[in-house]
Amino acid sequence: MIYSRITGTGSYLPEQVLTNHDLEKIVETSDEWIRERTGIGQRHVVGPEETTCDLAEQAARSALAAAGRRPEDIDLIIVGTTTPDQVFPSTACLLQQRLGVHNGCAAFDVQAVCTGFVYALGVANQFIRAGSARCALVVGAETISRILDWNDRGTCVLFGDGAGAVVLEASETPGILSTHLHADGRYESLLSVPRGIGKGYAQMVAGEAYLQMKGNEVFKWAVNTLGRIVEETLEANGIEQSQVDWLIPHQANIRIIQATARKLKMPMEKVIVTVEQHGNTSAASVPLALDAAVRDGRIKRGDLVLMEAFGGGFTWGSALLHF
Repeated sequence: MIYSRITGTGSYLPEQVLTNHDLEKIVETSDEWIRERTGIGQRHVVGPEETTCDLAEQAARSALAAAGRRPEDIDLIIVGTTTPDQVFPSTACLLQQRLGVHNGCAAFDVQAVCTGFVYALGVANQFIRAGSARCALVVGAETISRILDWNDRGTCVLFGDGAGAVVLEASETPGILSTHLHADGRYESLLSVPRGIGKGYAQMVAGEAYLQMKGNEVFKWAVNTLGRIVEETLEANGIEQSQVDWLIPHQANIRIIQATARKLKMPMEKVIVTVEQHGNTSAASVPLALDAAVRDGRIKRGDLVLMEAFGGGFTWGSALLHF
């Protein structure tokens, strides 16, 4: 049997920090209001010249260094992103060029919004288990600040920019035990950016392609769905919640994270939380949280880690793995 295992993690956050007090000068809100409802204290946002690929490159180089790998070792690149640099080439191809990976390996983007990294990890795992790749670079990177309406306090306070990456390699011992990927397009109106090449292109060019969200409905769906995906994952692997060392949830909102933990009867001490410092970084949030916990020593080799995410579409997914 061929398995896949994470051998290195990396992350990158833009230098510019936007605190809740900064937002008080932009929109009618307050630090207290934001913290009480979301748990967010600050978020990082890109500068005028920074791109998603810029963030992805830094996170990728960090992950490669942690894995002790060089760019030429990579034979698959997958980037989960909702905010690509351009329509095409894909951000993954741009990243391939930046890193100097000239071996002709496959490189492509996955668009599953906040579930993008989990989707990308699931796809890379299948490539490796099928023998089609041996050393994959999997990245979640976003510049969500570019698609926010900074007059809408219900959305602009929630999101931030960043990138996280892992090197996933073929292994004789199990790393990723299972991945579970789902979607239901019936709920697109609850969380979307309703503009694009085929729909409202003129408005998109004019800068009106903003993220729109019906927060209460999304909250209810997220809590119930994340609870179910975790139960599905545990059942598929025949393990109990108590056997999981760490839960890494999508960092959308502290209330969703806490509600999911309560539903699973999992103590918050076993949940990796970075939403206070990062906000919701969409596809980047899970790998950012993973890298933070690996580098501060909480997650150690052999730990059983459960990742889960929920995003627009709706999309949702999970991955259970031995780190």
